[in-house]
Amino acid sequence: MRAIVFDQFTGPTEVREVPDPTAPAGGVVVDVHATGLCLSDWHAWAGHDDGIPALPHVPGHELAGVISAVGAGVSGWQVGDRVTVPFVCGCGRCEWCASGQAQVCPDQTQPGFTHWGSYAEQVVLHAADTNLVAIPDGVSFETAAALGCRFATAYRAVAGRARVQRGEWVAVVGAGGVGLSATMIAAALGAQVIAVDRHEGALEAARRAGAAHTVLADGRDVPAAIHALTGGGAHVAIDAVGSEQTSTDAVLSLRRRGRHVQVGLLLGDDARPRLPMGRVIAWELDLLGSHGMAAADYPEMLALVASGALRPQDLVARVVGLAEGAALLPGLHDARREGMTVIDPRR
Repeated sequence: MRAIVFDQFTGPTEVREVPDPTAPAGGVVVDVHATGLCLSDWHAWAGHDDGIPALPHVPGHELAGVISAVGAGVSGWQVGDRVTVPFVCGCGRCEWCASGQAQVCPDQTQPGFTHWGSYAEQVVLHAADTNLVAIPDGVSFETAAALGCRFATAYRAVAGRARVQRGEWVAVVGAGGVGLSATMIAAALGAQVIAVDRHEGALEAARRAGAAHTVLADGRDVPAAIHALTGGGAHVAIDAVGSEQTSTDAVLSLRRRGRHVQVGLLLGDDARPRLPMGRVIAWELDLLGSHGMAAADYPEMLALVASGALRPQDLVARVVGLAEGAALLPGLHDARREGMTVIDPRR
């Protein structure tokens, strides 16, 4: 099969032929029809994730496709099923998986990190009966792939962790894939969303996604701007970027007893950020982490997608082939993010 491969961290990415995978016990092989080009995959390429077991490596973790092979012990799926999967896959055996909390499974697998991923014509997925999600009729592969990391992660952050309520102010720092998804979801729940980004194009995308206000982070005091807009600060702040600066801005944007949700990965020099803990204590702020969403929680979100109440497909800016995806990946961190790019490996 063809796949995007890199042989060293921060090294060249190229499309080349690699061996076809086989279905493991309890798992499946999926023919990939769509896979999102995500900043998390850039972190994998850059060597920021210590979960990658060996090189060469095939990245890619947001995916949708059709099952082409089923391993021994799989009971709920068959060849030809249209499926997607959370980017965090549980082991299917532990107490966390049994309780529907596979996103914190201690023995989790992640395509594109713990094993070869979906920037390829085929991908292996483990513990299929725990992790696979059926794609409803009428939902495209591109839409389903857009759910896998960014949209599902944002849905859990907004609805599950922050429990955003109608009428609340929600500040979303970063208008990339996660930020745009969080903006759309919070607006659909009746919140007043303020989107923050460094690029006007990204803010325009946020306005289309439902942001009531936008703040251009061009060196201005972002927390002060949000306090001015809200009359005292946001009820909820979401850092969808992942840096010491953006997480600090998000926390300082909150009103008293507000809730901060950290979604953006804090890696490299930002792995141990200095946060304004004095403010957290004095204002009784809640700091919440959010790490993907388990397959068990997908039905509620998918019902809203199928009904048209949520439209993740509107966040897909373009669809490219493997060759263009390989060219785009190394520059993804510094590229303007004005919507999602999806790779179709069949092109």
